Amino acid sequence: ASAGSKVPVRLQAGSCLRTLSTSRDPREIANSLSTLTRFLENGEFTRLHYTHTLQALVSARSCQWFSSSSDDDEVRRPWHEFVFTGPPDQTLLVLLDTISSTDECAGLDRCVSVLEKFLSVGRLEALLWSRCKVGGVCSDSSQLTETVVGHLAALPSITSNRLHTKTPDAFLPQQYYPLLATNILCMLEKTCQALRDGQDCSLGFVAQLLGKVCMQGYSSFIFETLVPRLSSLTRTDPLWQRVIQKLLEKIPERCMESVITGLIFNLRGAAAVSRLMGNLVVTNKKAQFVLTYKLVLQQYQHPTRLLKSLLGYLALNAERRPLLKQVLQSVCQVWCNSSAIKHTCVEQQLYVSKALLLCVALLNLSEIEELREEMLQCMLGGVQCRLDSNIERIRRMGMVVGECLSHRLDMPGSQLKFKYEPDEEIIELKSLMESIPTKDSEESEPEHQSDDTSRLQPESETSLTQSVTSQSGRDSDSELDSDDDLTPYDMSADQEKKKSAPPRYVRDCLEALMSSNDAERVELSLQAAEGLLRKNVKATQEVSVQFCKVLLHLDDRYNTEGFQVLRQNAMVALTVTDTKPVVEYLTTEFYSLNYSLRQRLDVLEVLALSAQELSEPITNKHTGAQPIAAVAARDQSDDITHWRQIVETRIQSKTRRISKSATQMVKAVPNRYASVAGSFIFPLLRNYDRSQVTFDLLGTDHLVLGRLLHTLGLLMHLAVNAPVASQMGRALLDFVWAVRFHTDQMVRRGVMFAVCAVFLSMPSDTLLTDLSDDLMETRAWLADVAENDCDTDCRSLAVQGLILLDKNLTTQLQLPDVET
Repeated sequence: ASAGSKVPVRLQAGSCLRTLSTSRDPREIANSLSTLTRFLENGEFTRLHYTHTLQALVSARSCQWFSSSSDDDEVRRPWHEFVFTGPPDQTLLVLLDTISSTDECAGLDRCVSVLEKFLSVGRLEALLWSRCKVGGVCSDSSQLTETVVGHLAALPSITSNRLHTKTPDAFLPQQYYPLLATNILCMLEKTCQALRDGQDCSLGFVAQLLGKVCMQGYSSFIFETLVPRLSSLTRTDPLWQRVIQKLLEKIPERCMESVITGLIFNLRGAAAVSRLMGNLVVTNKKAQFVLTYKLVLQQYQHPTRLLKSLLGYLALNAERRPLLKQVLQSVCQVWCNSSAIKHTCVEQQLYVSKALLLCVALLNLSEIEELREEMLQCMLGGVQCRLDSNIERIRRMGMVVGECLSHRLDMPGSQLKFKYEPDEEIIELKSLMESIPTKDSEESEPEHQSDDTSRLQPESETSLTQSVTSQSGRDSDSELDSDDDLTPYDMSADQEKKKSAPPRYVRDCLEALMSSNDAERVELSLQAAEGLLRKNVKATQEVSVQFCKVLLHLDDRYNTEGFQVLRQNAMVALTVTDTKPVVEYLTTEFYSLNYSLRQRLDVLEVLALSAQELSEPITNKHTGAQPIAAVAARDQSDDITHWRQIVETRIQSKTRRISKSATQMVKAVPNRYASVAGSFIFPLLRNYDRSQVTFDLLGTDHLVLGRLLHTLGLLMHLAVNAPVASQMGRALLDFVWAVRFHTDQMVRRGVMFAVCAVFLSMPSDTLLTDLSDDLMETRAWLADVAENDCDTDCRSLAVQGLILLDKNLTTQLQLPDVET
């Protein structure tokens, strides 16, 4: 024994490996494995020869130590001891490298089974702890450390790339990363205990591993396991707070964003964030950039609770409150920037608005006075920019934020107040101005207030109220006793007697609307106008243009109920009854001087509704002077949405899917619109580029431009199968091509909507002939909008446009079937 101990470890290990590779005797194999296992106590062997020895063992052709039979238990015991008590980091690297480089064979299956057991017997925890102990393997080169971190973080990817569908469940991300998080938690518990015992530890390796896993996109699996336990432990133990804060400080800079985002996303409450992160936002510049800029202004996909936790964390500590004011100033600059409103999507603007309200709600009175001027400028500029927007959601967002800011600034006599219909989004924005709780959400319990108001009153006051109520009840009963024998009249069917009678003739109705100063007579005339115009066709045709002129200039002087709907229905009745003269008048007046934007929008709405009614199939060929039935009325605000749904339905019907049966083509039927479609669309395309004193369609009046584009798209869509559809499509494409890069989102939506309508309505051969020179440019433009436009609706419509263009191209290029 003394002579053998002088033999170098390298030679003895080599002798054992030769025996293992040549011998078939189980006893000799067991002795060699036992000898190698004893070498694990030798630092030189574990440091220099363990990896090579393990590689030789797992790649040996005769691997009796892998056998699971009971006869080989004498061999398997020292083998398991050698693998599962040796250096865990080297074992992991050898197993993963062998799996990656081995073809499908029994040896690959054996390595997979060993790796599964490696994870199940707690060797991950041993690996992490060996890297955490000061004086352990922390002196290894940075390259080796990076390799171990990379293999640990990418174990599911490494194994699945080789095993594919045969990957065991233990290697899948859903199981591996929670297991890794559990082992990290155990290592942190050992670290805290070691610190209490006076030992030093290092968290650098775990910090690198945590950062690497989060950078690869698996932060949710890690923090869903870590965060609940860490939040509970740090609530009462300052040592745990210090350990976690030190761990976050050691996170590599390139991984800081993914770690912080995943951590805050899974935490509940600003207090929990403060316990775990401490003043990291003050000491770490990368963390400060992520928390005060990127998560607030650049990313907008996060839930509101993340913003609450983040901004509440900044407000909880005096050293961090200057950063809260810095965030507020940055948000104010973005919120009142007109360019940002034009070039960011509605969802991002909503996210920034929430951040603004939360910041303002967290300020104290002295900070509000300090920042009053900046907040006032932000409020005035931002509200004005949003009120100028064509998108109703943005306008209402500006109204709500303006009201909340003016109330918070406490400006007596000058607080903003707007009228709007509240919805869930508005209610959520207003709720953000309430005080933000600093406790964890799992700590705070909802306070239930009783609906019984008697609980809020003193007992004496309650009894007094009850006595007064009972006394008044007795008094009222005594007064009614004398009338009990009288039977009341039934007045449920009574109607208010009108001083004026509704008009019976078209000319009487027109005269009343033109010259009457009687509010009741005007109201009755408006209510009767639509029925009279549709019933008396010949009389209507005699005064149609004059009647339309009166209605277009009619003001709601008497605050008539349903004035806009009655007026619009009457104009639609005129248009469908005497189409050409009225349409010519309306399209001419659309570009005339001295009309308000509301009147121009009314013209577009009337044309769209009239075209819809005229496009209905003709059911009776001998119409003559018969009354004209009206289509179902539709809310003006739903006009664009309604037609988008129709166009979307047609797109879906034209989209070919393998899983569905072939769709049938829509059968063409005669209607009244096909013969007059050109009268609707061509005059609207005539003078769009002529700027006037009161109307600049391509300039400031982009609201009208957006509605005009949508209306043109509707008119084009209704003209499908019409003889003039090709000419209409060419003219409309020329128009939208000139405004396709408009800065306003509503205009770009109208452009895309009109393009989809053209692709749906024009014949495929005509469309490709007209686009033959610009086909590639059109596809490139649609692809660019679908990928890069800030508006979600624009991107969706661009995708639909690409689908329709490809459909037309495929249809046209298909060769005809050869008859045999």
